[in-house]
Amino acid sequence: MQSPDFWKDHEKAGRLSKELNDLKEEIGFWYDFEKKIGDFLKMNDSELSEHSSEIAEFKSDFGKQYVKVFLSGKYDRGNALLYIYSGAGGVDAQDWASMLLKMYKKYVEGRGWNFTVLDQSLGEQSGTKSAVAEIGGRFAYGYLKGESGVHRLVRISPFSAKGLRHTSFVLVDILPELEDAKIEIDTKDLRVDTFRSSGPGGQNVNKLETAVRVTHIPTNIAVAVQSERSQAQNKEKAMQILKSRLAKLMEDQKTAELTQLRAESREIEWGSQIRSYVLNPYKQVKDHRTGIESSQPDKVLEGELDEFIEAELVQENRK
Repeated sequence: MQSPDFWKDHEKAGRLSKELNDLKEEIGFWYDFEKKIGDFLKMNDSELSEHSSEIAEFKSDFGKQYVKVFLSGKYDRGNALLYIYSGAGGVDAQDWASMLLKMYKKYVEGRGWNFTVLDQSLGEQSGTKSAVAEIGGRFAYGYLKGESGVHRLVRISPFSAKGLRHTSFVLVDILPELEDAKIEIDTKDLRVDTFRSSGPGGQNVNKLETAVRVTHIPTNIAVAVQSERSQAQNKEKAMQILKSRLAKLMEDQKTAELTQLRAESREIEWGSQIRSYVLNPYKQVKDHRTGIESSQPDKVLEGELDEFIEAELVQENRK
């Protein structure tokens, strides 16, 4: 950072500065941890009782740092890409997709990370058909990778004139964002389409065709981005994400031949869910992998996901 050329690349410099601050904060915690442990061990029962709220906060902070022990995967420290697809359930499923997008946004912002919606396909009546968001933060992929899967919602449908209970399904997919993915793509294998960035209700918020969709023809993987102001910026971001998806696909299927790659498909329907959110006839959120439950779905939908995410991390690493 003391190099005179350091700030010439502001994006890279900003990323490295944040990484340094995160490391300082992490190291600072463990130095402070040692001191506090020593102080608590010297206290008698009466003094410990007086400091009960401080001890509870200390235990909570320790738990958050302890979970990082399980984040040693190849991409765990990096950014993440969140994909959301509405499934069985029609307009209710599309509304559920919007609710999940908002839930993850609140979780991400609560951790001090960045959340940017890169592309969103809106439903004709309400909600979201599909969406892609970029999540920028230290360990973002590591924490969120276990959220991949089908999420099920049970509630009284706000779209039912008879007030009937409805079940909806949405697929969540989390991929690592690979900033320096070593992938060479032949331009002949790409189809690039431009369109106008759109807002809620299908209204065009940009009169110019700045939004870009890049399709990799051999795998039929398409990436659309409309978050940036210019067509060139959106295309650059779309290519970065496309390379991330191809690199991850290659690693999963252990092949270097792009023409042989095929995306994994999952049915977004009953019996495939990893977590259920029940708002009626009772209130409960249950993760079917870890058994973790909450009787406060409203708080979960406001982004309070730590208990579910941390339990999944611990369980997955004990297998």
